[in-house]
Amino acid sequence: MARQVRVLVVDDSAFYRKRIRQCLEQSPEIRVVGEAADGAEAQRLNRELAPDLVTMDVVMPVMDGIEAVRRLMRDRPVPVVMFSSFTREGARATLEALEAGAVDFVPKLSSANDAEAAGCALRERVLELTRRKGEATARPEPVAPAPRRPARPRLLVIGASTGGPMAVQQILAALPGDYPVPILVVIHMPGTFTPAYAERLDAACALQVREAADGLPLRPGQVLVAPGGRQTLVDGGAELRVRVTDEAGQLYRPCLDLTLGSVAERVGADALGVVLTGMGSDGLEGARRLRAAGGHLWAQDEASSVVYGMPAAVARAGLVERVLPLDAFAAQLREIT
Repeated sequence: MARQVRVLVVDDSAFYRKRIRQCLEQSPEIRVVGEAADGAEAQRLNRELAPDLVTMDVVMPVMDGIEAVRRLMRDRPVPVVMFSSFTREGARATLEALEAGAVDFVPKLSSANDAEAAGCALRERVLELTRRKGEATARPEPVAPAPRRPARPRLLVIGASTGGPMAVQQILAALPGDYPVPILVVIHMPGTFTPAYAERLDAACALQVREAADGLPLRPGQVLVAPGGRQTLVDGGAELRVRVTDEAGQLYRPCLDLTLGSVAERVGADALGVVLTGMGSDGLEGARRLRAAGGHLWAQDEASSVVYGMPAAVARAGLVERVLPLDAFAAQLREIT
């Protein structure tokens, strides 16, 4: 049997810690090696038990989850998954935890009808986040030949999922406020998170950032964040605009495949898509359409990705022109303008 993933569960509720333990240990690949009731105890057990991953609540006595994450990152860095309430305040706290060093967040487990699905998603996250770098890579990713050096694109679309919120922030914070290309950001996030995330980006960047709304124009010096729980498409002719819909039938809302597909149709060869860290393969079909329309595609490399799922899918399909570490994107994006 393969080595089990060792998890430390941190929550001030003994009842909830038990629920998390039972949920995680439904997988024979996961073993809960310890429990902590507050951040200070979590810091001690992280040193003593050396877990592969920590699940962390936000609100706890003695030391809250956000401060605990900061200390874990200084003391003994380890992947941390936050349990979040999907409210506006919960979104702000979770985003702060991500900035402190947490890698992902999941909804708090409940006794609702979707509890089984939430538990399955939690186990999947734990296993994916603890997968060893390079484990599934047999050879270097193919890089598609570029028919021409991309001139200044008319639109930049950045897509991501797990690990994406802070990856996108790092890139955008390094771009000037007068960056001449409109930017559309598509990240798998709940609808209650994207307004808070757009506010956070706006405060951290020289660019103007806001959540996308139906009919808003895509303009230089501005970033629109696709709202969670809905789909965002690109429309228009001489002036590009976003179309925000409640289109059904997709696993992800927002779905990068749908966004890139609309970009391929409306912008074609004058578009640049960037696929960053994230679980799954959302963006692959949209990337095929974008490349077929003559557009350009870059992807994040494995070493700097929190989860090498989305960028791996487009890279292994031979669709990308550049595979870059996260800290190289901003300079490359400035170079093509």
